[in-house]
Amino acid sequence: MPDSTLTAIRLKVRNLTRTPSPLQMSDVTIDQYINTFVFYDFPSHVSLFSLRKTFTFYTQPNIDSYSTNIIDMDQPLYNFKNAILTSSDPVYIAGYKTNFTQSREDFFNKWPMIKALFQVGTGDGATTMFAGTLPNLPLMPNSTIFTTTNSLGQGEGRISRSVVDSVTGTQLTIENLYGSNGPIPAIPQPVITPYAPVQNFVNLITGQFQLFFVTPPAAGVAINAQYASYAAARPITVLYYNDTFFLRPIPDMMYDVTIECNVQPTEILAFDQSPDLEQWWQYIAYGAAKKVLEDRTDMETVQLLMPEFMKQQQLVLRRTLAQQGDQRASTIYTDQSGLGANPFGWWYGNY
Repeated sequence: MPDSTLTAIRLKVRNLTRTPSPLQMSDVTIDQYINTFVFYDFPSHVSLFSLRKTFTFYTQPNIDSYSTNIIDMDQPLYNFKNAILTSSDPVYIAGYKTNFTQSREDFFNKWPMIKALFQVGTGDGATTMFAGTLPNLPLMPNSTIFTTTNSLGQGEGRISRSVVDSVTGTQLTIENLYGSNGPIPAIPQPVITPYAPVQNFVNLITGQFQLFFVTPPAAGVAINAQYASYAAARPITVLYYNDTFFLRPIPDMMYDVTIECNVQPTEILAFDQSPDLEQWWQYIAYGAAKKVLEDRTDMETVQLLMPEFMKQQQLVLRRTLAQQGDQRASTIYTDQSGLGANPFGWWYGNY
């Protein structure tokens, strides 16, 4: 079988760029060009059937959003925004097909975040620290606002923001309260753990809150809380926005979320390692050589390589085209199994 390893790709790049000696360009430099093409250019040039995968992550109770984790490499969402190129239908949660959207308008039309208003205290012109428990639980993440008017006649607000566990990168159900214009200067916001509430916080599950105002609320002025509550259940809608998955309803327990996606090709790091498909090796070599020549501003040689580069790209695409050619395009009027409701076909029993 022809050699398709990194060693062969390096040699091909050297031949195409007229750089036979490692003194002219080291293997490390060539590998950088090779993997830059593999990781960034390759998946943008061609969308291949073999790079279509299923991706699974797991929900946590009362956590509505799941984004890229750059802390814990063992988590499924580790470096998601770089490893996964695109996400799309179908999406299954606990085996049930769910509605997948990338439109915030569509998502919040179906699941509006409507806030209720509750009075949680009254100012006396001197007290700056207030605590209590909110009704109508649990609270929607990132939805709580505490407002009042201070003794100087100025409006003051405290807004909740999600807290992320510093070890696992997971969103917690206790949120810090910040001033509407930034952190509250009188009390620094310490690192929070699930078991150690900070001085300004709201617990989304129990409703317990504690907030501090730099200037005390005016005497007789109401301290109000605005927030949205929810009923946890198995999610049936997924929004993908800003590299984050938002689920509705908010999960009541752990569920597996399985999504179809396009992934990055695997980097080629070892000298005896081949690409994901060995057929790709010449296309990768031409792509890496093209990048080397572009950095040298040798555009004349780049133009000479382009016809073969495009030919190799077509050969790489041919497998995907052949794979998809036998598959009928799915519509709302077709059954991909070729059968109707009856296992013997639509005609069976209609005579």
